[in-house]
Amino acid sequence: MMSVRVLIRKPTPADCQELLALHHRSQEFHHPWVTPPLNERDCQDYIDRCHQADFEGLLICHVANDRIIGVANFSQIFYRSFQNAYLGYYADVDFAGQGLMSEGVRLAIDYAFGILKLHRIEANIQPENRASIDLVKRLNFTREGFSRRYLKIDGEWRDHERYALTVEDWH
Repeated sequence: MMSVRVLIRKPTPADCQELLALHHRSQEFHHPWVTPPLNERDCQDYIDRCHQADFEGLLICHVANDRIIGVANFSQIFYRSFQNAYLGYYADVDFAGQGLMSEGVRLAIDYAFGILKLHRIEANIQPENRASIDLVKRLNFTREGFSRRYLKIDGEWRDHERYALTVEDWH
């Protein structure tokens, strides 16, 4: 799937070095919101995880040169009567603030609702992460609540705001 400026695709083992370079280059930018893999073993584990039934990892790439500019992940994918997943995403610091992640996450959501046949997507975001909150709001997510000490990130239990989007509210 692609937009005018970005496309999404599944990662392959050949993407590991480019992903690691993105993660190292953007490490300070991501802190303390996300801690992506910083070594080859963890990166290969991530790529392997992308082939499991309950996880879908997508690379957001620039159309012009296929350079990876971000990642969108759907984790804890449930089907049957729930049809839900948790959305996580992060950008390459070199491409932040250009609207490319909004386009890429929009494509990822299209994929989740269209290909994965999900009904609901949740995004849990630390309250101080204004850029991520602004992104989900632009994509029509609704704030549903606040979860105290929800996820352990960078060795700390961190509060999160919970946002959700259903297929009926998409488009």
